Amino acid sequence: MNDRYTPIQIAELLLISTTTLRRYEEQGLIPDVPRSASNRRSYSAVHLQAFATIRALLRAYDIPVAYEVMRKINNEEISDALWLVNEQQAETQAEKKRVEEMLGMLRDTNWAVFEGIKADDRMTIGEAARMARVNASAIRHWEQEGLLASQRNEENGYRVFTLAELRKIVLISSLRKTVYYIDNIKQLLQELDAQHYEQVEQSVQLALQKLNGRLSDQFAAIAELMNYVELRKSATSE
Repeated sequence: MNDRYTPIQIAELLLISTTTLRRYEEQGLIPDVPRSASNRRSYSAVHLQAFATIRALLRAYDIPVAYEVMRKINNEEISDALWLVNEQQAETQAEKKRVEEMLGMLRDTNWAVFEGIKADDRMTIGEAARMARVNASAIRHWEQEGLLASQRNEENGYRVFTLAELRKIVLISSLRKTVYYIDNIKQLLQELDAQHYEQVEQSVQLALQKLNGRLSDQFAAIAELMNYVELRKSATSE
């Protein structure tokens, strides 16, 4: 392995631009970079691994989390960084469970009892949000996007949601993080209204596949991260 690398060499190895390298450096995601006698950046193997690690983290985790993990590692806050990664994995696990629940719901025609709670065609937005485990603000947003259609309580004017709309809320909340755009969701909701459950189930299965891929990416990123931690330790002890 080379002792030193130029920005162009690093960029070619990782298939990214030197501009991206500088951006990561400016964001504090890599250790301080020494300069050569001619004032050129001179990267080490530790820097190379740092860049490889941030690229892997960005493929697997939310951008703010990936950035914060790298900053904590560079500040020797190793445990804090690992707990951040662990929290994101827990969220992936919860999302997978949620999608699996949706799959079960599609196969269960009895929606009168939903997650142990009796549902009817006159649910308030708060009741629908509680049963679907989402924020009421999210339901309002989806309604503005034309994904949902509430009715109005004639007595008080409050939104009222039916069982059919509850199904839609659960479907949207289950798939919204698995790279589904608004138009895709609208099509799925139309299939749900038409009781074309086979097509909807295929989309839910695809969501599970995407989550499996995300999990693999997360473990690959963790491997890169631990390699980076070890390289930093070795470089410090030398």
